[in-house]
Amino acid sequence: MGNRLSKIVTRTGDAGTTGLGDGSRVAKDSLRIDCIGEIDELNSCLGVLLAEELPETIRPALLRIQNDLFDLGGEICIPGSAIISEEHVLRLEELVGRFNAGLSPLKNFILPGGTRPAALAHLARSVCRRVERRVVSLGNGEPVSEFARKYLNRLSDLLFVLGRSLNQVDGQGDVLWVQAKDR
Repeated sequence: MGNRLSKIVTRTGDAGTTGLGDGSRVAKDSLRIDCIGEIDELNSCLGVLLAEELPETIRPALLRIQNDLFDLGGEICIPGSAIISEEHVLRLEELVGRFNAGLSPLKNFILPGGTRPAALAHLARSVCRRVERRVVSLGNGEPVSEFARKYLNRLSDLLFVLGRSLNQVDGQGDVLWVQAKDR
């Protein structure tokens, strides 16, 4: 880490701007800063999920993803940089395949819920989808790595599968959506 955070209160943001990794300053309400904040929120959601009792097959994957998300925030913080790679995306695809293999095929839409860990995985999934939308918006006006977008798309898939898997591990099935006519 090049710069140590020895001084937390700097007052440099008091005028409504913040520094990017390249040294430039932007408004705190810029789309780029919004994306960084959304990524931080997603990472915090995963932190809450990790505070739960989880199978040891899931915990290391989530910890690695938290580190990846910190890298992704760094990538967004330095315009034009690319840290997330195809390798990151392929790793998520492998995890989706591994965790999905033991699940029954979906025949209905499911509701986000079931056990607390499953519900937290679904919450993280919905936040991930929001992050993805914001990063796509940023990419409409500024260069954003294709792998950053792909990573977020695969991560939301993984979080969906983990929600289902966590319910299954705890002996609870999926919470199925029931159409209004059948309720």
